[in-house]
Amino acid sequence: MYRIHNFSPGPAALPLEVLQQAQETFIEYGSSGMSVMEMSHRSGEVERLFVETSQLLLELLGLRSGYKVLFMGGGASMQFALIPMNFMTHDKAGHYILSGSFAEKAFLEARTIGDANVAASTKEKNWSSLPGIDEIRPGANSAYLHITTNNTIEGSQFHVLPDAGHIPLIGDMTSDLLGRSIDFTKFSMFYAAAQKNLGPAGVTVAVIREDLLERCAEQIPAIFKYSTYAQHGSLYNTPPVHSVFMMKLMLEWTKRQGGIKEMEERNSEKASLLYDAIDRSGGFYKGMIAESDRSKMNVTWRMLDDGLEKLFVQASERNGFEGLAGHRSVGGLRASAYNAVPVQACVELGAFLVDFQRRYG
Repeated sequence: MYRIHNFSPGPAALPLEVLQQAQETFIEYGSSGMSVMEMSHRSGEVERLFVETSQLLLELLGLRSGYKVLFMGGGASMQFALIPMNFMTHDKAGHYILSGSFAEKAFLEARTIGDANVAASTKEKNWSSLPGIDEIRPGANSAYLHITTNNTIEGSQFHVLPDAGHIPLIGDMTSDLLGRSIDFTKFSMFYAAAQKNLGPAGVTVAVIREDLLERCAEQIPAIFKYSTYAQHGSLYNTPPVHSVFMMKLMLEWTKRQGGIKEMEERNSEKASLLYDAIDRSGGFYKGMIAESDRSKMNVTWRMLDDGLEKLFVQASERNGFEGLAGHRSVGGLRASAYNAVPVQACVELGAFLVDFQRRYG
């Protein structure tokens, strides 16, 4: 089978063996006589699927107790609204670290709910760097401090987390969850839409510390409360069952590879292959982010002009690469080398970068 090198930002690449495993079980799940997509979410099989997937995720994260895993719809964008709905109060504001487009989107959504303030921002620098840790100053009236740990569009990543003290730290980890080792106990909550390192689009996972769950607002609809999902094992209403099943396969694959530690080593190698080609180009390629803040998940760069960038994308597609055009809001070029992207794909993309420069530089 011919497989292209998929550097799409999301929905992103999935391991071939996971896709084949899903294909084998598409028609019948276990010995049930039906597909998992046909099963009632009230069935014992689906309940076990959700429990096993939750346990496997916590195991990979190194969180043994004190946290609940919730499976939800709506993507990370729904979390932008649910977080302030659940945790803002009349006397406490949400504080946001603005480091990229999605971080700002979360902040703007929170402002429609209640009092949201900026704890630090680099918007005036066009997101070309991250706020320094010592610049992050949540107010004394903070209900929580929100951070986007990896900026998918711009290609930046926090390599050191802020110390929020007694303030709950909430992280949007959509594009780097499971991609690197991190002390997850620093978070009171973190969440990720699945379509990067966790599986296909359709489900969002939220991991919440139990003491934060106790703070959920009461005067909001039950379907918007995190406590509702926790109390019903994410089965309060019909969930995206098949997407959760696919997540379980993806988590099992991650465990077989050696877990987060192995993923981090591979991702460091892949990012180095691409950044080396960019940095050695003598300015033909130019990274978009300060070197100290570069992401290992989303490598971004620019070229001399838009015409050359378009030519690069066209040539890359002819040579078996997919998804290298930058986000429409910022332009440029981007390679999203998530967990399922093989090292060899980055070896070949690095070689393509060098060859393209030879031909057009």
